[in-house]
Amino acid sequence: MPKKDELDSVLKELSSIGGIDGAAIVTRDGLLIDSMMLQEVDAETFAAMSATMMGAAETAINELKKGNVSIVLVEAKDAKIVTTGAGEQAILVVMTKPNINLGLVLVELKKAANKVKKILG
Repeated sequence: MPKKDELDSVLKELSSIGGIDGAAIVTRDGLLIDSMMLQEVDAETFAAMSATMMGAAETAINELKKGNVSIVLVEAKDAKIVTTGAGEQAILVVMTKPNINLGLVLVELKKAANKVKKILG
């Protein structure tokens, strides 16, 4: 199966969780690899901003010498954005409804991130 199809499958599975409005696989420098957005969102901008947030969090944690960033969570009135690493090359980010069960999202996000890491090798 081509990598694009494998990545699409991971995003489709992740997006099937109730309350997820979109998911994207992004390079660490902000380029969109693949996305499945269920809302009208500019996926390229979403990718760039997600990578910027992850990079800023990693820089802050490294400066504080507190280990590695596991997730970055942004909560707003109408959405949550959760980002996690997916290997050395990529990050995985989801946008959710504001009232979603974060525990389920985090479990599924980690599983999906591991799959992306294996696919991108």
